[in-house]
Amino acid sequence: MGAGTCEFLDAQDGLISFLEVNTRLQVEHPVSEEVAGIDLVREMFRIANGEELGFGDPEIRGHSFEFRINAEDAGRNFMPAPGTLVKWTPPTGPGVRVDSGYLEGMSVPGNFDSLVAKIIVTGATRLQAIQRSKRALAETILDGMPTVIPFHQVVLNDPAFVAADGHFGVFTNWIETEFANTIEPFTGTLGNADAEEKHVYVVEVNGKRVEVKVPAALGAPSAVKTSGTAPKPTKRSRSGATAKAPSSNELQSPMQGTIVKVAVAEGDVVAEGDLIVVLEAMKMEQPLNAHRSGVVKNLTATAGSTCSSGETLCEIVDPE
Repeated sequence: MGAGTCEFLDAQDGLISFLEVNTRLQVEHPVSEEVAGIDLVREMFRIANGEELGFGDPEIRGHSFEFRINAEDAGRNFMPAPGTLVKWTPPTGPGVRVDSGYLEGMSVPGNFDSLVAKIIVTGATRLQAIQRSKRALAETILDGMPTVIPFHQVVLNDPAFVAADGHFGVFTNWIETEFANTIEPFTGTLGNADAEEKHVYVVEVNGKRVEVKVPAALGAPSAVKTSGTAPKPTKRSRSGATAKAPSSNELQSPMQGTIVKVAVAEGDVVAEGDLIVVLEAMKMEQPLNAHRSGVVKNLTATAGSTCSSGETLCEIVDPE
């Protein structure tokens, strides 16, 4: 026996429809914890240990929001952006909770999900929770990579989301169909994800000695670098999913990632918009298309290899 997550859809006419059950906690479980006053993780351990549940249906109080702080550039169609947390100051104050997976000085790699932290804000009413959320996000400092915080802030100021009469006009596909994304692309300095100090530990697994490398900040929190000694940030290209300029022959990677597919070969003739490669970072795939028509030359991209942001994958030149 354990905890599960039940999902429902609330229609505009008030009809509540069952959607699915996931037999585990999900990333949004802090919202349930805040409004119910129950530590769900602790309860799971208690039940797994054979203890009785010991209480009935909890009394729901207040309103809570969870903001997933992902390392993605909201101004570039939420493109993943690995980097190093050069500075990370979470918000504080009444009703603010932060569940963080990283510390200042640690690197967010491209191999895993882009979630850096979760900021959970609770108030007595939805309006108070919104007001507290605006303050909390404005206080948050996270340097070294783009995040979706600007997106959260725009949503919190959208009339459809904050309607005072409670009849707010948001629904499951509101972002895709009605939300106007006018967020500017990230133009800051991207922290160097390769500069993080590592500690090497020797462990024994099934009778064999294995070396395991872990971030220094993870193995010894007291050794976390401060903002004054964090890894020196490096400038990297923040281009989108096309080459750096339409007039350039070079097709550059818009992000650090792994090449999972190469759709062309050296000497192929392509038209503008044709698929060239598919990149993967943070569990998301990003197709990279030809920015112009021409012939593929100097193709360096190979499936399974990694590339850095701004790296030239091939050139597309005029036919001879």
